[in-house]
Amino acid sequence: MYDNISNGEWRVVTVMFAGENRKTAVWKVNPVSPDPTVIARAGQILQEGGLIAFPTETVYGLGANSFDANAVSSIYTAKGRPSRNPLIVHFVGEEMRKRLSPVWPPLAEKLAKAFWPGPLTLVLPKSPDVPDVVTGNGPTVAIREPVHPVARALILAATCPIAAPSANRSNELSPTLAGHVLRGLDGRIDVLLDGGPCAAGIESTVLDLSGERPRILRPGPLSREMLETIIGPVEISGGHLGEAHLPSPGMLLKHYSPRTPTVMVRSPEELGFDEGHLAVVTFGPIGNVPATVVVLPGDPAGYAAEIYARLHELDDGRFDRIVIVEPPDTPAWAAVRDRLKRATHRAD
Repeated sequence: MYDNISNGEWRVVTVMFAGENRKTAVWKVNPVSPDPTVIARAGQILQEGGLIAFPTETVYGLGANSFDANAVSSIYTAKGRPSRNPLIVHFVGEEMRKRLSPVWPPLAEKLAKAFWPGPLTLVLPKSPDVPDVVTGNGPTVAIREPVHPVARALILAATCPIAAPSANRSNELSPTLAGHVLRGLDGRIDVLLDGGPCAAGIESTVLDLSGERPRILRPGPLSREMLETIIGPVEISGGHLGEAHLPSPGMLLKHYSPRTPTVMVRSPEELGFDEGHLAVVTFGPIGNVPATVVVLPGDPAGYAAEIYARLHELDDGRFDRIVIVEPPDTPAWAAVRDRLKRATHRAD
């Protein structure tokens, strides 16, 4: 772990997992104009093989030098993440991008001009420079150029692309605030850059360009319709759970889940209130019910921006169950519905 001492110099403290009386260092940064000194030190830690949690425009990421296989392996250890579940690599600029994939099809160029930097991840054939641990031993790599000033500054300071899944324990709720990161990873990572809340609130859209046709592997802030206005028809993945590796994160049936038992119902009429202390998450009024009711915005973007934060709050509320009223089954709600289905999946 990394910390500072009174004379302004830095010292290295060996990372030890939670329960061993160590804490992750938390450095507050301005989300618009982060302190160059702080960012430079964080970049140095990444160069040395450390782990840094940092804000992006989607959720907080847990970053390591993408070309350092040992550092990337420590992400999997800290998160308890399955080794076949690949990571997204974040980069800034064409030079870094070329080191990640030797292939740059015309569709990628069109999408990059329209949506990068931003919450779009592209899956392409991987470069030999990318360690297999980054890609879950698969032949492709998922890459994106973030727009968040802290993320961009950190990548440039590290002078390398950063492999970074969400900064949470595997399968648990993604973090949109620094406190959410500490909830699962305090003592397991070196430094957390606290840049305040993440705007989009859910993870990036993942589009696979490695096959014959562009295919959405994970819906996100950029909808299918938005992508199709740039490149034409886009397919939606039917799943890859039977394969030896996954081409993208966010494809496991159970993911983004509260620790509290959570279910989804089609309408408030399906709610049963004789089953203990309940919390209900909805996007419209449901009348007087014997439960704690959380009403989220009725538009998909507003709902997405708040859902993880509110579920984190409810998860800490000692409820017996969280009940989520299903949002509309329309294209605009596809990303939100995807996250909620994975959050409430039960292996019966």
